[in-house]
Amino acid sequence: MSSNQANPSRSLRDQDPEVANLLEREDARQSSTLTLIASENHCSQAVREACSSRITDKYAEGYPGKRYYGGCEVADQVEDLARTRAAKLFGAEEANVQPHSGSTANLAAMVALAGPNGRILGMALKAGGHLTHGHQKSHSGMLFSVHQYGVRGADGRIDLDEVRKLAKEHQPHVLIAGGSSYPRAIDYAAFASIAKEVGAKLLADIAHPAGLIAAGVMPSPVGIADVVTMTTHKTLRGPRGGLILCSKETAKLIHSAVFPGAQGGPLMHQIAGKAVAFGEALQPSFRAYQTRVRDNAAALANRLRDNGLDIVTGGTDSHIVLVDLRKAGVTGAEAEARALAAGLSVNKNAVPEDPLPPMVTSGLRLGTAAATTRGMGLPQIAQLADVILGLVRGEDPERHRKTVAALCAEFPMP
Repeated sequence: MSSNQANPSRSLRDQDPEVANLLEREDARQSSTLTLIASENHCSQAVREACSSRITDKYAEGYPGKRYYGGCEVADQVEDLARTRAAKLFGAEEANVQPHSGSTANLAAMVALAGPNGRILGMALKAGGHLTHGHQKSHSGMLFSVHQYGVRGADGRIDLDEVRKLAKEHQPHVLIAGGSSYPRAIDYAAFASIAKEVGAKLLADIAHPAGLIAAGVMPSPVGIADVVTMTTHKTLRGPRGGLILCSKETAKLIHSAVFPGAQGGPLMHQIAGKAVAFGEALQPSFRAYQTRVRDNAAALANRLRDNGLDIVTGGTDSHIVLVDLRKAGVTGAEAEARALAAGLSVNKNAVPEDPLPPMVTSGLRLGTAAATTRGMGLPQIAQLADVILGLVRGEDPERHRKTVAALCAEFPMP
């Protein structure tokens, strides 16, 4: 075999040094910067090992015991273990661990509950919702008849009276509770009451607070909503992927909507990683971690607010802190660039009634899950808040790089 031919037994470094170099650069980037992006976290070495296992080679189209390929004995056990652990973790009757992402989980759930061209009522993207809740550029906005609710201008919180009014007016088949940049706990019982009034099914999207909910740190929609969707890689601290929880009554509809409805063969290596992450989340230490995540976020919001920045809703009940920068005279894109130059990974984000386009925005979305995974607590959060305040005020990012670098060295990656 010539030196330039593929050899399955060669290491990545030997086989493809170009890709190996890029991945090493990413390792270095994550190690030398602090992630304050609310949708990111650092999974464990055990999760990463599961995701890089040989089960990545196995095609397991179908469900355990009902596969379309032979040789799925181990795949069946892995998926059953992941399903059992997920159901136990959240106290759910049924779990589907196959969705490749939160977006495919949402699409499958909406098809199952509303059907093609069904009526959907979800939170608008600019109010804190998600693309898959009916935005016109998303498949959810193209495939369903969509109406959206917002938040109150005065306090940035969901107006349940408006939700009820819109639900009565548009008679949705599915009412969605949840968002991607809404920092407060959601009253799922109130949403369920509205859904019942209009004969709708309630879909709770807990992609962001899933870990906090699993640990009992935030209220759970399980047993209240008809279907619950989430991602497994944010606060849940697992591999990238999606998860759907439902009752036994709706399980058949959900399973069929995922496969063959939304996708083909599942990613068994990711499902193995999910099983590991769910097992980790069932440990007592996970609740302690999520409590620190919430406390760190509250401290971050309070310090930024007390030093003059506007915090949407005035604070947070979760890991998310949404900063309104309009009075500070800086855009979200500018703040994001300054933060990156100082070694902080953050993301620009729309705020309610944002006048700026999505690639600019008037806000900054911060999250404490990843920094807490690295072991940071209230003293370090105070330091990071002061860095953010300085950057927003226009201070030279180089002035703050030493602070961030010192924190990275003191709290290395898991």
